[in-house]
Amino acid sequence: MASEGARNFDDVRQRRREVTQDGVTVIQEPGRTIYRGENDRVFLRHDETERFRELGGSVRTERRQGEQVTIYDRGGGEEVITVTDESGRLLRRIRRSPDGREVVLIDNGWRGPPRSFEDEVIELPPPPLRIPRERYVVDADIADERLIYETITAPPVAAVPRRYTLDEVRYSPDLRAHMRSVDVNTINFETGSWTVPPDQAQRLATLAQAVNQAVRANPSEVFLLEGHTDAVGSDVDNLSLSDRRAQSVAAILTRDFAVPPENLTTQGYGEQYLKVNTQAPSRENRRVTLRRITPLLSGENAQRQQQ
Repeated sequence: MASEGARNFDDVRQRRREVTQDGVTVIQEPGRTIYRGENDRVFLRHDETERFRELGGSVRTERRQGEQVTIYDRGGGEEVITVTDESGRLLRRIRRSPDGREVVLIDNGWRGPPRSFEDEVIELPPPPLRIPRERYVVDADIADERLIYETITAPPVAAVPRRYTLDEVRYSPDLRAHMRSVDVNTINFETGSWTVPPDQAQRLATLAQAVNQAVRANPSEVFLLEGHTDAVGSDVDNLSLSDRRAQSVAAILTRDFAVPPENLTTQGYGEQYLKVNTQAPSRENRRVTLRRITPLLSGENAQRQQQ
């Protein structure tokens, strides 16, 4: 993956390179690789260390037995260790404290490498919804910190069958539907842009306060920021753009509000999940969503069901 950041979306398009391998189209661009399979379904994988590099500070990378190990110095002796394989797939994310103790936040190594992206898609029945819709998907612009905190710390709405990898969570809407979410509709992106206007960054304060409270209660929490676009433009452009939007919001949560970067992960979904069903330009569809995914990664809910 190219890791040098892009300045704008015209820059992204100009620096794209496309090849076809075994029936799969591979599109490489700064910081991201997009795969289009035989069924025309597209998947995106991004540089897992780009967000840490953009935060500044000390970042060093080492190669160890086919793995890439990136160590981000958070200051005060704390380090965040991100381990990826040669394709850029995240294997582990660890927080190391000054005394050498380690907390594993994300561990995908237990499952082994998948044969294809399609292997990561988990199909499950829709979870039954026993709460009002407005409490299942909460709009940040009308919610206070208490409601957002309750939403992002709530247990799954239905039992989670087992433990899942991060990629299974990322690529499986049926699985993510087990967790409540917050639509971060306080941020309005311009068409073709992933930049958060400076006058809007402060609108993330309430969300950040709720996330920080959740992390103080459980330092191992993991939250997924999901990027979205409207339906205007190509699916490849929208997938890349949405992923960059999610990363922009994650960076602001850390830079401006001290949300620990290791407790966040991001993924773009392009135009796949429109909030407003329209093919026209729509600010409401150009948004970011946040949800807690810790129970999906740990299988803790499934374990309690079996006891």
